[in-house]
Amino acid sequence: MNILVADDESVIREGVKRTIENACPGYGVYVAASTEEAVKILGERHVDIVLTDIIMPGMTGLEFMRISKRKHPAIKWVVISAHSEFAYAQEAVRLGARDYLLKPIGKSKLIELIESLTAEINRENLQSKESVRLKSSLKYLREAVFLRLAAGLDTGNLDIQSFVEDFPDYYLVFVQMDAGNKSVHLEHFIVENVLSEMIETHGQGFVVSYDRQSLLGLAALSEGTRIDTLLDALKGHLKHYLKVPFQILNSGLHHDFKSVPQIVTRLRQASATVEYDSIKMSGDKSIEVALQYIKAHYSGDLSLEKMASVVFLNPVYFSQLFKQKTGQGYKEYVTGLRLDQAKQLLCNPRLKLAEVAERVGYQDVRHFTQVFRKKFMQTPTEYRQEHNVTVI
Repeated sequence: MNILVADDESVIREGVKRTIENACPGYGVYVAASTEEAVKILGERHVDIVLTDIIMPGMTGLEFMRISKRKHPAIKWVVISAHSEFAYAQEAVRLGARDYLLKPIGKSKLIELIESLTAEINRENLQSKESVRLKSSLKYLREAVFLRLAAGLDTGNLDIQSFVEDFPDYYLVFVQMDAGNKSVHLEHFIVENVLSEMIETHGQGFVVSYDRQSLLGLAALSEGTRIDTLLDALKGHLKHYLKVPFQILNSGLHHDFKSVPQIVTRLRQASATVEYDSIKMSGDKSIEVALQYIKAHYSGDLSLEKMASVVFLNPVYFSQLFKQKTGQGYKEYVTGLRLDQAKQLLCNPRLKLAEVAERVGYQDVRHFTQVFRKKFMQTPTEYRQEHNVTVI
């Protein structure tokens, strides 16, 4: 059984890994600090279960699960979150998550869940392992044949009659990214899954990787569906998910499958004359993502530089934008949030002062006390005395 733990907090992901390895010797447990690392692992390893944090740099765990489910339909998903809001749990369940774990994660609950999912996977494997393998092999063979055809290569004795029968009328959709020398492993994964979903929503077809920065979709639309509808939906999703410029071209309606190589050549030539859609996260969206991240990770590293990198902005610009949108300086906001959380924790008689400080992001109790007194004009201990809290 292989398990992937995706969480940008090293304490959480390493703790989960250690717990599973101790309880389930022989299990493969992989860890990822970002969505990009997680996608790379999914592409290189067979994974049975994914535990993903709900808020990660660049993409939420829910978005990660949504765009991954088509390519990895058998994976069991578990969402990890510092949020207890019903809306998050409801969306996670709607997307197919098997459970929703709140931080800090209890060891017994985690092991019980892993054992339950393992039993479920073993039952499913006995029932459908061979049929899934055969279906997957046929899918990859068909896509490999189409890719050779699209590239103008000889298909040998391979029969393309099934394409002719399944796609008497078809469109080709060509998506190309402009990332320079930047790795686009994550972006490639996103385009493949989103384009595949759009094709399946509006008809039937599939997507192949044409080269490092380009993908090609074959689509036969349902009766009454316009290609513009598919393309508009695709563009909207890619603008939301991608962080690199991209362009979308379509072939128009065609009937002759022998024309595919010439059509693809024309699309590639046309791409040189079409402007890329520039991707920029809006100011409101950037700050919204930042606020969600801060609330989920107030006990960890929330330096200005780290937060700016989460929303892909220059630190100076992010600082200015944050104050403009919230009315507070970044440091002031983070400190206020941490201290408000500290006041709640101080009312718990089971928590020592050092534990409260650590839980809200302060490793030095003396520094925590100074900051608390500066804001509330009393020390944490005086606050406890005022509220009749006696530490057990």
